Amino acid sequence: MSDTITVGIYGAAGYAGQELVDLLAVHPQAGLAFATSNQDAGQPVPGTALTYTPHDAAPLESVDVIFLAMPHAASAPLAARAAAAGVKVIDLSADLRMTTPEAYEAWYGLPHPNPELLPVPYGLPELNRANLAYAPLIANPGCYPTATLLGLFPLLEGHALAPDAPIFVDAKSGVSGAGKAPKANTHFVEVFGNLSPYNVGRVHRHTGEIEQEIAKVDDTTGPLIFSPHLLPVDRGLLATIYVQLKAPWDATEVQALYEDCYRDEPLVDVLPAGQLATLKHAVRKNNCAISVTVPTEKTVVIVSAIDNLLKGAASQAIQNLNLMFGLQETLGLLKC
Repeated sequence: MSDTITVGIYGAAGYAGQELVDLLAVHPQAGLAFATSNQDAGQPVPGTALTYTPHDAAPLESVDVIFLAMPHAASAPLAARAAAAGVKVIDLSADLRMTTPEAYEAWYGLPHPNPELLPVPYGLPELNRANLAYAPLIANPGCYPTATLLGLFPLLEGHALAPDAPIFVDAKSGVSGAGKAPKANTHFVEVFGNLSPYNVGRVHRHTGEIEQEIAKVDDTTGPLIFSPHLLPVDRGLLATIYVQLKAPWDATEVQALYEDCYRDEPLVDVLPAGQLATLKHAVRKNNCAISVTVPTEKTVVIVSAIDNLLKGAASQAIQNLNLMFGLQETLGLLKC
């Protein structure tokens, strides 16, 4: 494809939106036509010659594709408008991630704004690549689901997990995962020197998204017990995942399973046996770093690390852009 893809970003002044602006600035076949922000309207968009446009004033019909870096419930109506105008959509909110309006309402506590849009292909390329090529709408996954699902996928695909056994996920994210809007619990004085769990158990909204995607690969697993935490760092996400196997495996077999599964995935790094994934393996990079440990013959501990704003949001959205337009999937991403 030789023509430049024209792109608009709604919510471009937020943390994920800013990352999208930066990634598009170096993308060889996509160009940013507009970037919206009601609060910053008229102000310069850093790194570009543009100024922020109010959401309602953006020339939606003038672009090939839009990224929606908006809150849930605000994205779906824009996605519907874009679809009606023949403009493609990559939604970074939760509005298109659940496969049914009922599931959305159960986890988000309000009716879906545009139920006619569902279901939409789930934009985790390593798991769902075949359904993303040339798709008109793509639901970009959440950051916690991305790290968790990539960590689990080889065992799910191999149907190695014990049926009905719970999956325990202890996940920790940098403060940027809470968004740019100031909140009492994300102020510097509240976060510094602290580590805070929140929405522990089966409360966090990403629980439904993760379980939905797990079931697409293996519908025999037990419930997800999900414990997110707020880390006193600006960015990065680390998920430690505890699973039980239905048959004995040794460490060499599990390591080989992961290496074989992700051998041809340029944005997933399986660390050598004996190494453990850390934030530094992924922060300010577009990859997911994974390590596996086998403490007993039927227990595996997976550590999965990503940058919550990149592989957990913006760079994954660029992967989806590339697939949507038939480009090389890693275009504009591998040098980071």
